[in-house]
Amino acid sequence: MSNLALLALLLVVMALAYQLGLTRSRAVAANRDVRMHSRPGYYGVLVALWCGLPALALFVLWSLLAPQLIDALVTQQLPPELVASLSQRELDVFLRRAATLAAGGSVAGGASPEELTAAAYINRLSTLENLILVALMAVFAVAGLVYARRRISPRLRARNQVERVITFALASSSAIAICTTVGIVLSMLGEAIKFFTFISPAEFFFGTTWNPRFSSSGSSAQGEFGLLPLLWGTLMVSAIALLVAIPVGLMTAIYMAEYAPAWLRNVAKPIIEILAGIPTIVYGFFALIVIGPFLSSLGDLIGINIRTTSALTAGLVMGIMIIPFVSSLSDDIITQVPKSLRDGALGLGATKSETIRQVVLPAALPGIVGAFLLAASRAIGETMIVVLAAGNNPVLHANPFEAVSTITVTIVNQLTGDMDFASPQSLVAFALGLTLFVITLCLNVIALVVVRKYRQQYE
Repeated sequence: MSNLALLALLLVVMALAYQLGLTRSRAVAANRDVRMHSRPGYYGVLVALWCGLPALALFVLWSLLAPQLIDALVTQQLPPELVASLSQRELDVFLRRAATLAAGGSVAGGASPEELTAAAYINRLSTLENLILVALMAVFAVAGLVYARRRISPRLRARNQVERVITFALASSSAIAICTTVGIVLSMLGEAIKFFTFISPAEFFFGTTWNPRFSSSGSSAQGEFGLLPLLWGTLMVSAIALLVAIPVGLMTAIYMAEYAPAWLRNVAKPIIEILAGIPTIVYGFFALIVIGPFLSSLGDLIGINIRTTSALTAGLVMGIMIIPFVSSLSDDIITQVPKSLRDGALGLGATKSETIRQVVLPAALPGIVGAFLLAASRAIGETMIVVLAAGNNPVLHANPFEAVSTITVTIVNQLTGDMDFASPQSLVAFALGLTLFVITLCLNVIALVVVRKYRQQYE
C-alpha cells in the first residue's frame, strides 16, 4: 500500500471515529439527562484526533527510520569482501542503485549481480515493512479510538482539549515557516563562510571582474570573483523592469479604482492578474523568441545595434510580468481610501482628476510606495527570464542594448553540471545567494517601514 493510500485510509478511519464520538456524546447526554460541557461536535473531533494523531506520528517516525534500517539490513546481507572493498561513499552509491532497481528503474552501466540480489532483498524488506506499518497504525488508531470514546462524559472538557490541539498546530505551522527561513539563511551562511576562506570579502564585494575559472588544476592561482558586474547587471535589468511596470501598473490601478465601470472592472482585473500566474519560463521564451528579435529589428531600422539577448529585452518582459503586482496592490490601496475624502474634495469644487491627484494619491502614497518596493524585490530575484533573455556577459558596462549577467543567472551557471561543492567555483553561488537574500530582505523591510510609518488610519 502506498503512503498516499495509507494516509487516505487514515482520514477515512478518522471520519468514522468522529461519527462514533458524536453519537457517543449524544447518547451519554440523553441517558444521563445532564448538560455536557462541550457541544457534540467537539467530542467527535476529540475522538478523531485520538484516533488519527498517534497513528500519524507513528507513520512519520517510521518513514524517517525505515530507510536507514533497510540500508543496514541490506548491508549485512552483502558479501563481507564486497563491503570491505567499498568506501562509505561507494557503499551509499551501491545502495542507491539497488534501491532504484528495486523501484523498477534502471541504472547507468547496467546492474551487477550483487546489485540485483540487493534489489530483490530490498523488495522483500519493503513488503514486510509496509505490512508491519499498516498493522501498527491500525492498532494505534483502534486503541486511540476506544480510549477516547470511553472517556466521553459530561465533565470531559472536549472543547478545551480540541482548541489546545488546534492552537499547537497553528503555532507549529508558524514555527515551521520561521525555522525554514532560518535554516535557509544558516545553510547559505555556512557555505558562504567556506567561500570566503578562499576569496577575501573585499575582493568579492568590490571586485570589477568576474571570471571564476582556475588557471590550471592544482594551481594556487584562482579565478576572479568580483560581484560588481553581476550586481550592476541585476540593478540595470530591474530598473528597466520598474520603468515599465510602475507607470503602467499605477495608471491601470487608478483607472480600475476610479474610472472603470463595475462590469469592466470585474472582467478586466482578473484578466490582468492572469499575468502573475503565467510561469516565468514562458515569459523567458516569449522574450527570447518574440521581444528580442523585435527589438533587434527595430534597432536595425533606426541604426542602433540592439542584441537579441540584452538587458533591455529582459527588463521589458520582466516589467510586463510584474505589472499585476503593482496594479493589484495599488488598486487595493486606492480603493481603501475613504469615500468621504473624495466627496469632500468634490464638494469644494475640485474636479475628479484633481481629487485623484491631490487627495486620493497622497492618502494612498505610503501603500503605493510599499507596492513599488515589493515589486522591485520581485524583479531583483527573478531567474528564468534573465537566464533566457539577458544573455551571459558579466562585464561592467552601462549599455542596456548589450547582454549582461545577473546574480541569479550566475547562481544557475555555477550550480549547473558536475561541480565539486568544495571548490570556490561552486561555493560562490551561496555567497551570491546570501547577497541577493540580504538585498531583497532590505527592500521588504523598507517597504514595511514606509507603510507602517506613513500610513494614515481612517474611520
